[in-house]
Order: sequence, then structure tokens, then C-alpha cells
Amino acid sequence: MPEAAPRKPAQDAASERAAGQAPHPTRLAALQRTAGNGAVTHWLQRTGEPGVREQARQHAADPTAHGEWGTFRDMMARAGFSNDVTDAAWQLVLGGIAEQGQLNDEAMAKFSERQEQRDHRASNSWYQELVKLIGDHLEIDTPTLALWSGGREVSDYARANGHTPLESTAFGGVVDKLTLSSDWMLKTPMWNVLSKAFVNRARGPVHIFLRAYNPESVLIAQEIPQLRVVMALNPAVRLIWHPVYTAADGRLMEITNDLELARDASYPTRDKCVQVLYDYLRLIHDPANARSERAYTEMSARLAANGNPQ
Repeated sequence: MPEAAPRKPAQDAASERAAGQAPHPTRLAALQRTAGNGAVTHWLQRTGEPGVREQARQHAADPTAHGEWGTFRDMMARAGFSNDVTDAAWQLVLGGIAEQGQLNDEAMAKFSERQEQRDHRASNSWYQELVKLIGDHLEIDTPTLALWSGGREVSDYARANGHTPLESTAFGGVVDKLTLSSDWMLKTPMWNVLSKAFVNRARGPVHIFLRAYNPESVLIAQEIPQLRVVMALNPAVRLIWHPVYTAADGRLMEITNDLELARDASYPTRDKCVQVLYDYLRLIHDPANARSERAYTEMSARLAANGNPQ
């Protein structure tokens, strides 16, 4: 009879936990080295959870049973990752998803400020270890790094214009194509952790593409403040803002100071970019253009909430 494939520490610990057994001390030590004491403590304390969370725990206990394991493995191989890194990254991703539900609950119970809640959700030690493992694979393959807000199409637009968003890095490009979990709240903190590591790699101009402005978005509340820290250490890092509008034919265009649509229109400050974007949505936007209706509606609601005329 062929020998069974060796199991990973997290698999053994989780399986023993599911069976009502205490994980073997050597396996706990290995798990602690991989994911940290906090993750191990939560793992041991976790009881059976219904639905998506229970499924996430089962996938973390048996990673290769996840339906996307083969796709992940193949994409990682094509991206140039070694088998060891692929195996470890997959375990950390699934372990993070399994851990995230409890952190989300704690964030809501312990904190009232949105940023404090976001910070606590992003404290997931599995995701932190993931960044340590694959951080060097978040490098850009163009001269400039890109950030964006307002829908996934904006990321594609930034890439088409010669900049590298997180989703176009070696590792980001892999996980961007996966579902991982049907509960986006279990995986969004992973993207927040990855985005922070991504902006820390900025070494020159950063192009920011804005189709919608939300001061509580990850872009404005997390990525830009982190970039300010990087800018204080490296004067070569500067921000270039692009207001983006989707025309009725689906093309993404940028808004000039004269409220015309062009292939390129950039501004040195966020405030000027947002002003031009709002002016165009408020004065020029065609209500029949359903492709930009969401941006217009969000802008109108924000202006109304602030007591500003529309």
C-alpha cells in the first residue's frame, strides 16, 4: 500500500480539533511558527460554525479538498512559484479565511470606528504570514504602480495604460481569479493586507485612478495614508490623480479641467481630481448613461449628505 502524503501541521491540528482531540504539541509548535500564537489560540477555541464559516474551517483542515486547489496550483506554476511556496501560500490563504469570521465578529463587538474595525480585521496572522511569504512577488513589471477605486474595470484600465495595479502582480493576478469563499467579508481583509504591502513597494510616481470617491474606501482610508508614510522616506514617490468616467459606449476616459473627456488627464492633488470628477458628474453626466449611473448616484448622495447643492 502506498504511503499517505505527509500532512501539514495546520491540517493535523484542525483535524484533531474537529475530532475533539487536543493537537499534538509538536504540531502546535509548527503551526505557531507558521501562523502565530493568536491564530493557534483562536483555532483551539473555535467550535463548530454553520454554513460558510464551517466550510472554510473544513477547507483549512484539508486544503487540497477545496475546489479551486488545482486551479491555484496551476496558475502559481505558470507564474513561476515553487511547489513549496504554492503549498504554503494555499494553506495560509485558507487558514486566514477560516480565521477571519471570528476577527470580523470581534471587530464589530470591540470597536465603533470604521478604521479600527478594519485594522482589527486585517490583524489576521495567517494573512500577515502570507505577505511575508509572497511579498517579493508583489513587484511591478511597469515603471509605475497604480491604485484605483470605483470598480474592477478601473484596474483593467490602469493596466492598459501602462501601470501595474495589485491585481496584475504575480501573486495578485492568481488570487484575483479565484472565488476562495462565497463570503467576501472573509477574504476582503486579505486584499487589505496585500494592498498595504503593495504600496510599501512604491519607489516612484504612483498613478491613482478614481471613478468614484469614497473617503471610507480602502484606497482613501488605508492605501493613501500608507503612501504618505512612504513619501516621507522617499521623495521620488509622488501621487498622480486621474478622474475617470465611463462613457455610454463603455470606454473609460479621463476628465480634463475643461470638463472634456480625453485619453489622459492627471492632477497633482486629490482635491482637484475629486472636484473635476464631481463637476463632470453633476453638470455633464447624461442620466441615460447607465454605465456611470452608480458613480453619479453615489456622488449625489454624498453631496446631499454634506448639505451641498447638486
